Amino acid sequence: MNLLLDTHAFLWFIAGDNRLSQTARSLIENPENQVFLSQVSLWEIAIKISLGKLTLLQPFERLIADQLRENQIQLLDIRLQHAAGVISLPFHHRDPFDRMLIAQAQAEHLTLVSEDSAITQYDVLRAW
Repeated sequence: MNLLLDTHAFLWFIAGDNRLSQTARSLIENPENQVFLSQVSLWEIAIKISLGKLTLLQPFERLIADQLRENQIQLLDIRLQHAAGVISLPFHHRDPFDRMLIAQAQAEHLTLVSEDSAITQYDVLRAW
């Protein structure tokens, strides 16, 4: 299975936070699954840090690089087809970060790991 982590799922996974369901954790840890983190999530994390809404225990660049490597998570670039996909999405969800994740999941046929129930209103597979 190919997984795309929502920003909160990534943060909860690396922190060992119990808000991440055991099902989601098992999927992420399964070596048979390819796991992706979108560049849009890095942008969202950086914005939250700059606004004082998120504090990391290590410097951003080091933490992200270490976690991607240690957990074999691949970065997913934002491509033209992803941005174009956002245009046709209905406005069930207004968060621009989540809308891009949905468009990427659709375009790349990825299962989106997210607790956000609004995602179920879109034509995308969701795991939680």
